[in-house]
Amino acid sequence: MRISYSAMDSYQSCPLKYKFQEIDRIRTPKSKEAVFGSTIHETMKFIHTPGILSPTLDQAMEHFSNSWNPAVFENPDEERGAFSQGIRIIQQYLQKNRPQDYNIVDLESRFQIEIGAGEETHIVSGIIDRIDKTEDGYEIIDYKTTKKMPSQEKVDNDLQLSVYLKAFLSRYPKEIENLDKIKVSLYYLKHGVKLSSTRTLEQLQKSEQLFLDTIKLIESGKFDPNITPLCDWCGYQNMCPMWKHKFKELRKIDTEEVNQAIMEYIELKSAMSITKDRLGNLQESILQYMDQEGVERVFGETGIIARSLRKTYKYDEEKLREILEPLDKWEDVLKVDGIALKNIFGVLPFEAKKGLEAAKIVDKETKSLVVKKK
Repeated sequence: MRISYSAMDSYQSCPLKYKFQEIDRIRTPKSKEAVFGSTIHETMKFIHTPGILSPTLDQAMEHFSNSWNPAVFENPDEERGAFSQGIRIIQQYLQKNRPQDYNIVDLESRFQIEIGAGEETHIVSGIIDRIDKTEDGYEIIDYKTTKKMPSQEKVDNDLQLSVYLKAFLSRYPKEIENLDKIKVSLYYLKHGVKLSSTRTLEQLQKSEQLFLDTIKLIESGKFDPNITPLCDWCGYQNMCPMWKHKFKELRKIDTEEVNQAIMEYIELKSAMSITKDRLGNLQESILQYMDQEGVERVFGETGIIARSLRKTYKYDEEKLREILEPLDKWEDVLKVDGIALKNIFGVLPFEAKKGLEAAKIVDKETKSLVVKKK
């Protein structure tokens, strides 16, 4: 398989979005946030492109202005606010950074690296924003235009930086001997803060394994939707089962009976004197409608109803015994239950934990509805 970091990040964020984007190849217009980020990245490249003289602040701002696309914004006020923010980012960046002080090795460096082995070999591709030669080693830098800045701990474990470092080492393999002198950094331009870290060989191996594990999930066809705050910026809402009912007016598929059932269900659910029989009938009506239309959430005038799937698991006793008996833990869970297993789970070796997860099987599934009042 050929996969990019951004595609894998999409899968980890929402497997269904990955399917729409990478498998079904359904294209959506670039969001205003993506366009803003691309324009800032282009300007950073302009600022650091080696030349006899580095660009001045005025030249950098002129480049940003010439690359600006006002058409993606909803109204003039929003467009002016975004443009002003871009100008502030450039001004702040050049106040803190003199381009002539950096020894640039490469900008927007494209890469393709192999991971795995034998028949399980895959290609990972991507683009590194910037590589610098430092006094004692190198620095790999990726620009970010997001509002939120993560903790140092998250930067220390950031998968993207690990992938970029592996790509750098494939280009300069001898530098693996100086791994502790290679910095990996995320520069948060809206905050004017650069967070840096290093990596060990063990971390690089774990990052490769995470890619391989994700690829296995993709190849198995697991593309369940996942609701996150990023849904607000997703261009696939109108076809996602968690959101597409929100666009019911455009689809023109609802009946008055179904709309009434949704509204009445939400009202009855929140009432103290609710009648269980009526709620059950409404639930059945809405669940049938969800199956019919292929949606997982329905939107009424007074709230949202989401379908949740509850799974309970049991364990294959023979497999558990094979794992736990050599560790002298079998006696602790002679009566196999989730509580007993949970009590010893934290002290088990990593491989034993993976074995327990593999031994878990679905016992039963129950569906219910969850109401979110507007």
